[in-house]
Amino acid sequence: AARSPPCLFQFHQDGFLVLENFFTAEECDSMRNQIGRIVAEMEVPPHCRTAFSTKEEEQLQAQGSSDYFLTSGDKIRFFFEKGVLDERGNFLIPKEKSISKIGHALHAYDPVFKQITHSTKVQELGRKLGLERPVVVQSMYIFKVHPQRPHLVAVTPHQDATFLHTEPLGRILGFWIALEDARRENGCLWFIPGSHTGGISRRMVRAASGSSTCVEFVGSEPAYDDSQFIPLPINKGGLILIHGEVVHKSELNSSEFSRHAFTFHVMEAKDTSWSKENWLQPTPELPFPSLYT
Repeated sequence: AARSPPCLFQFHQDGFLVLENFFTAEECDSMRNQIGRIVAEMEVPPHCRTAFSTKEEEQLQAQGSSDYFLTSGDKIRFFFEKGVLDERGNFLIPKEKSISKIGHALHAYDPVFKQITHSTKVQELGRKLGLERPVVVQSMYIFKVHPQRPHLVAVTPHQDATFLHTEPLGRILGFWIALEDARRENGCLWFIPGSHTGGISRRMVRAASGSSTCVEFVGSEPAYDDSQFIPLPINKGGLILIHGEVVHKSELNSSEFSRHAFTFHVMEAKDTSWSKENWLQPTPELPFPSLYT
């Protein structure tokens, strides 16, 4: 068999791979400009506008927003930081600073993000990785703005396969693109090298109908040793390949600078089954599109 390039050996060893200058500054700017247009045209979803009152209504409210999340796999939807809207659903701060992420089908419905996701260089990388029938399962634009509000939290240590479960494991791959320089100060990613070989201990699954929440966790996240994480600063245009089971996190953005990123997940569909319990499900409107066009 042909030997895989040295860098891919590194990926299999560590569970991640940093590829600097994968995208050009122009490509990054086109994504940022496009997101600016999308945000400018954004309407606040109705479930964010209802005034809170009784406890029971509050639970229904949460259920409403959970449906908003559960059915976002084939749409372009907005997810807000906590505390950015008043009880009437009006913004307390500029709306572009109020959004934490936009997901989960930018790759399917937005021409700019679609072009990036299916770009020749991404497809070539997929082939180098030996992917035979890769499909795109979801995408997200992440803002990671400076926390003017103290409750903005870091992203706790996790494995992507907790949320995107396949049988067998090892079929999910994240592509994380830095649209601005990501440094320790503004919340770059941190990884535990080699942590992708021990399986997963926790799964997020759809809750039984009638539950008060839309998803629940099965199993528990082990306590990770902070000293095992290494930071992966990366320049604008860089790509981090993320194995579905590698443990990673990001810290609080403590700088004045945002840390915009576009990320999408690919599944090797050959001989793989996608869990029916995953929050994200393909729909008749949007079956998972092939990465190779």
